[in-house]
Amino acid sequence: MAKKTEIETIKRLAPDFTLPASNGSSVSLHDYRGKKLVIYFYPQDNTPTCTQESCDFRDYNGKFAELGVEVIGISPDELKSHDKFIAKYELPFLLLSDPGHQVAEKFGVWALKKLYGREYMGIIRSTFLIDEEGYIVKEWSKVRIKNHVQSVLEAVMA
Repeated sequence: MAKKTEIETIKRLAPDFTLPASNGSSVSLHDYRGKKLVIYFYPQDNTPTCTQESCDFRDYNGKFAELGVEVIGISPDELKSHDKFIAKYELPFLLLSDPGHQVAEKFGVWALKKLYGREYMGIIRSTFLIDEEGYIVKEWSKVRIKNHVQSVLEAVMA
């Protein structure tokens, strides 16, 4: 049986952070106060599942924008990798670089993973919906990407 995405409805203050962004600036969570924000954490640029997830967010970005919601992606990749990824797939939103995984740790998405019998530390694919006051109102953990972005959009509209 396939594992399902774990979805949790919560209301806790999102940890503030500042990271370098693909547009050359530094971006902080508090920059988004007054707006709803979707943050998706993904393991690596240009891998099949991460590419599909990012392209799904790209394809629905107009709908999120109509609802006044910003989308940003965060991975441990360097900005140079993000720049190529954005150009290759025409991603319309910012990607933030967290190579030291400090922000991933603050959000609880840097954890032990297992793949083909090998254990290693990495990003647990996760998405957070943050309200205008900076509170996490919904969290998707161990995301399975099929219909994931639609689920996030439905939560925004609820």
